[in-house]
Amino acid sequence: MEFWFSEFHTPDVKHSIRVGRHLFSQQSEYQQIDIFETPEFGRMLVLDGNVMLTERDEFIYDEMITHVPMAVHKGIRDVLVIGAGDGGVVKELTRYDRVRRIDLVEMDPQVVQACREFLPANACRLDDERVHIYFENGLKFLRSCENEYDLIIVDSTDPFGPSEGLFTREFYGSCHSALKEDGVMVNQQGSPFYAQDLEAMKRSHMRIVHSFPISRVYQAHIPTYAAGYWLFGFASKKYHPIDDLDADAWSSLGLRTRYYTTRLHRGAFYLPAFLEEALLEVE
Repeated sequence: MEFWFSEFHTPDVKHSIRVGRHLFSQQSEYQQIDIFETPEFGRMLVLDGNVMLTERDEFIYDEMITHVPMAVHKGIRDVLVIGAGDGGVVKELTRYDRVRRIDLVEMDPQVVQACREFLPANACRLDDERVHIYFENGLKFLRSCENEYDLIIVDSTDPFGPSEGLFTREFYGSCHSALKEDGVMVNQQGSPFYAQDLEAMKRSHMRIVHSFPISRVYQAHIPTYAAGYWLFGFASKKYHPIDDLDADAWSSLGLRTRYYTTRLHRGAFYLPAFLEEALLEVE
């Protein structure tokens, strides 16, 4: 008998992936955690019924949320990562010799434990000497930080349930305070295709615009996410994501990537007309 995992993207749309084995299932204090083995996408992490990553396409998300700010701000040394308990963002950050500290704030220790065991390719750099893991609420952690980080990466789940507080005006204001005078914040902004997701993205972008002088949205194609179309936010006190991109400096690092390039970097900020119009409504 075949076993299929299905995720509802809307009440009328669901995305299904055939499953070979159910490797892990546990209800933590915060959420239901599942890891599946699939023929097409490899191992897949699911939280509360929502796909967080698959081995097949995680590189797209992790590269785009990490290398875009790193290619713009060449002075990044101290980084705060909120969420990302699977370790994928940390793995990309540790490829930069200039990064001296990575503080990872993950609410759920059981996510980290499960990923260490079943997704070791993602979690392989969590023990890097520059990485410090804090198991607590991201907003609470930020309240004690001021002028401390060059980069904040918010790799949260969607703005419903446990991560709802990471999409508030207070949260983005706290990120602004925690960043140094030329700091950058990057966050996942969800999919703009379905109506409910679009409204959530607009609310988030509006709050970021109120907190940062520079705020832009960029895009990537991620097959297992809603509509296969995903957005990220780039917010900064100083740097413009295109005007301040130093493509030659980034290329000279010799980092091998599977999705990100500096050419794609520029193109990712050129958005379709419907999305430009939606963003203008809240700006």
